[in-house]
Amino acid sequence: MEAPLQIVIGDKNLSSWSLRPWLALKRTGAPFEEILVRLNREDTTAEILKHSPTAMVPALKTDEGETIWDTLAICEWLAERFPEARLWPADPTARALARCAASEMHSGFASLRGECPMNLKRRTVADVTPPTQSNLRRLAELFTMLRTRFADRGPFLVGAWSIADAFYTPVATRIRSYGLKLSDYGDTGPADRYVETLLQQPDFLDWERAGLADPEAEA
Repeated sequence: MEAPLQIVIGDKNLSSWSLRPWLALKRTGAPFEEILVRLNREDTTAEILKHSPTAMVPALKTDEGETIWDTLAICEWLAERFPEARLWPADPTARALARCAASEMHSGFASLRGECPMNLKRRTVADVTPPTQSNLRRLAELFTMLRTRFADRGPFLVGAWSIADAFYTPVATRIRSYGLKLSDYGDTGPADRYVETLLQQPDFLDWERAGLADPEAEA
């Protein structure tokens, strides 16, 4: 019998990078086990090194005995392994644009990520710096452009749910946690509606409930 898939993640309250492939994995419908490593502790690095060569989460342990240690690589592996889950759009143009959006998040928005780290328990109104304001303007522009173009195909970034939506779900939590409004950065409605759509998805709500209920999670 094949071993089940195992995903190594950090605290659900805090780990934005863990959330992304976890959402994609849930969409496959495949059974999997979670290995939780506590973050921001003296033994965190040592514990993650038991599973990943980068000392960072997430990592996916496949049923073939391989370890995949990058968020985007995990999602791509899942898309190839479970084509019936349609983690990328079938349409070539929509797929290319979804990949552009996911890659932009994977390598960009450093100011927003640094200034407003994911924390599902946090509720505040942040006075963000100009670099983060620039990130928010780009998010408003990106979300508005794609949602307007693909509005007739569904409520997600390029219509149907895709890996791109997994990548922007933690961004949606940041916008909520820090009291940010994309309407302050050029959005006329589509971007804020998209953020709300991401925060209402059942798989995310399952993750959020677990993070909020965790007595050891940081506030």
